[in-house]
Amino acid sequence: MKKIAFALAALLIAAPLAARQTKKSQKEQGQFNDIKMVEFFPANSEAEYDIYTIGENTQSYTATRFVSPFRMNAYETTYNLWYICRIYAEQNGYTFANPGQEGSGGKRGAAPTALGCYKPVTMINWHDAAVWCNALSEMSGKKPCYTLNGKVLRDSSDTASLDKCVCDWAADGYRLPTETEWEFAARKTPKGFQNGALASGQIDDNASESDVAWFDANSSEARVVGTTGTVFAKDEQPAPGSGRANASGLFDMSGNILEFCWDWLADYKESEGVERYAGPQFGSEKVCRGGSWSPYTGFIYCGDRYGYDPNESYNFLGFRICQSAVKED
Repeated sequence: MKKIAFALAALLIAAPLAARQTKKSQKEQGQFNDIKMVEFFPANSEAEYDIYTIGENTQSYTATRFVSPFRMNAYETTYNLWYICRIYAEQNGYTFANPGQEGSGGKRGAAPTALGCYKPVTMINWHDAAVWCNALSEMSGKKPCYTLNGKVLRDSSDTASLDKCVCDWAADGYRLPTETEWEFAARKTPKGFQNGALASGQIDDNASESDVAWFDANSSEARVVGTTGTVFAKDEQPAPGSGRANASGLFDMSGNILEFCWDWLADYKESEGVERYAGPQFGSEKVCRGGSWSPYTGFIYCGDRYGYDPNESYNFLGFRICQSAVKED
């Protein structure tokens, strides 16, 4: 039964659910892969890490960060992908406190729609996102990252366990990015790093914030992923990924929705050696990055930070997935 569910889930990811609902939507949306992992390796392939200054140009405190190779999805997690994995997960022993919704105005827990399936999932909390990452890992035949006392965490309502959970950085499964990885990906360019006091991708002197981000000045709702810089009517959503990416090929690193990171919120501290820095062991708020369409999160610059209780969920808050770049023996 599990093999059948896995095969069905893999098929659905390759040909998204909502895009198959009608001939019209299939023609308009075409084929779109919800997962497109962008690989971040140091420019010198023989090196094991890269270095940059986190919080540069924006924060009172900054720190040196050593970045190990990792992969990040070019897109924020779509409701289409969230729904497919959630249904698989619930049939295989997973529990979610919140079912999620399409973008900022979708119906909670409903099947994806033709116009909204590629909007980012919102109305889920940090615990939901972490457990879902474990589910996606298992659904994809990869090793889950989040555990406690060796047990894979599968219930997002078990907040006590999730608040104490550990991340297996050597696992090949999907996870949330660390804050260090997130800002690195938002600012990385072929020539170095863009200014942290600009929106991600705003490295062209002629580019405005509206060219690279959906935020409160040009949007009143979450948009289809990867469509910044496009002009369209509300009932004619543009194709996902048809907008403007940042210098590394990532979309919506500024604006659209705010994104969860792994770290507990705290003042920056210097890394100890070249080990991956992942924030303090405990805290009260999880770091969120990128800003959103909402006036409540209008700060969209690469170095801007937010902190939210891991139990909080809003229609401007979601996440994108990441992976450690595990070396093969």
